[in-house]
Amino acid sequence: MKKYFVFFIISLFVMASFSKKHPYHVGSVEMNYNSKSKNFEITGRFFLDDLENGLSKKYGKPFHFNDPKYKPQLNEALKNYSSEYFKLKTNNQFLKINFVGYEEDSESVNVYLESESVSNPKKIEAAVSFLYNLFDDQINIVHIIVDGERKSEKLTYPNRYLYQQF
Repeated sequence: MKKYFVFFIISLFVMASFSKKHPYHVGSVEMNYNSKSKNFEITGRFFLDDLENGLSKKYGKPFHFNDPKYKPQLNEALKNYSSEYFKLKTNNQFLKINFVGYEEDSESVNVYLESESVSNPKKIEAAVSFLYNLFDDQINIVHIIVDGERKSEKLTYPNRYLYQQF
């Protein structure tokens, strides 16, 4: 009997971990410098429901990933949202960031950005505040990769600024 009870408890825990609600508000942003194209390729990964809610709160209307009729609205909203909540500066110069697109699955969304060309980035500063407009416990894990060297930092609301030297 005890064996069945333990199995039941473990089953409940596993089912709860797959539910749409999650107790942590965390995202990740990876900035990878491509030495051939001389730009940063940026990928932000967020929980789908959090990003839907963040966009809805920001723009005052509903957004739904995995529904093709929302794709044009999502592209425009993500472009604007990213330009407000992500800034990148290298060698004391702000870089223009372009929205490339997004991909979603049932639980997460990848947002793709790309910087203008920059040569030899040594001093990198960024302001990353994705979903800070929604959660006061949001954590964004940020990875910067230059010439194969990776530096990572955890930004917890309200801290949005990071600085790395390569």
